[in-house]
Amino acid sequence: MKVLVTGSNGLVGSSVARTLEHSKKVTELLTSSRADTNLFNLSETKSLITDTNPDILINCAARVGGIYANNTNRSDFILENLKININLLESCIPNNNIKIINLGSSCIYPLNAPNPISESDFMTGQLEPTNSPYAVAKIAGIEIGRSISEEYGHKILNLMPTNLYGPNDYFSPTDSHVIPGLLSRMHESKKNLENSFSIWGTGKPLREFMFVEDLSSAIEFLIDKEWKHDLLNVGTNMEISIFDLGNMIKKIVGYSGELAFDSTKPDGNPRKLLDSTLINSMGWKPKVGLEEGLEMTYKWYLENLESTRN
Repeated sequence: MKVLVTGSNGLVGSSVARTLEHSKKVTELLTSSRADTNLFNLSETKSLITDTNPDILINCAARVGGIYANNTNRSDFILENLKININLLESCIPNNNIKIINLGSSCIYPLNAPNPISESDFMTGQLEPTNSPYAVAKIAGIEIGRSISEEYGHKILNLMPTNLYGPNDYFSPTDSHVIPGLLSRMHESKKNLENSFSIWGTGKPLREFMFVEDLSSAIEFLIDKEWKHDLLNVGTNMEISIFDLGNMIKKIVGYSGELAFDSTKPDGNPRKLLDSTLINSMGWKPKVGLEEGLEMTYKWYLENLESTRN
């Protein structure tokens, strides 16, 4: 089959491309990034879909970031992600033979959803306020996909991965997700011989983290399967407190100072663990443990230190 991966320069897209490049299920792999197509532009997006005419479109393109970035760039997060989803899905309407895998986020689920959170909890309550614009954009993508499927007959699978990390992540001190942010900042604190390292929040929230290569293996697993559901969680079924995560990263980085938790900063959702029973029942399970994944990510960060600062 011919597969097109959008957002191929990002954390997820680059990992998916690496995995599918070696998959016997894929006869032709095509990748697309901002360098060749502006997905904010409908005409360019339509040309991409028409020219490549893939059997499967895997949409990994998104504007992403951590709590600070989501909460301070709220307009960008909803507008940019809406444009990407709308343009790609609309561009596929003329050809319902294109199967679509759309990457979402666990933030689509309600703030007070019971843990572990199942797919049936979708659209049942209020969103977590710090990243609600991003969540609404992802929810809109699911609903647009469902409308297109019902009206035009497309097969669309929305994957909701838990918090991801790994090689080729965005290691910004302020705008990245929690793991790359902690890794890069703690590395600098170690290098500068700082005695104290500050972490946002109380340290009490529980989070689930998954190495990005596990998500890619799930996608490779699913591309030739029959999709009986249009929404699938992809997680590890394991959780850790931010306090324990900070100490695990401290050990891996080799930082000798004290960790200080800043309770004046927001914690976000107190707990968020996905129920991955559905995809597990199909035969897929993750392989990389958190400590192993963090060690590989830190090694990659050290080997690519200059490029991650750009």
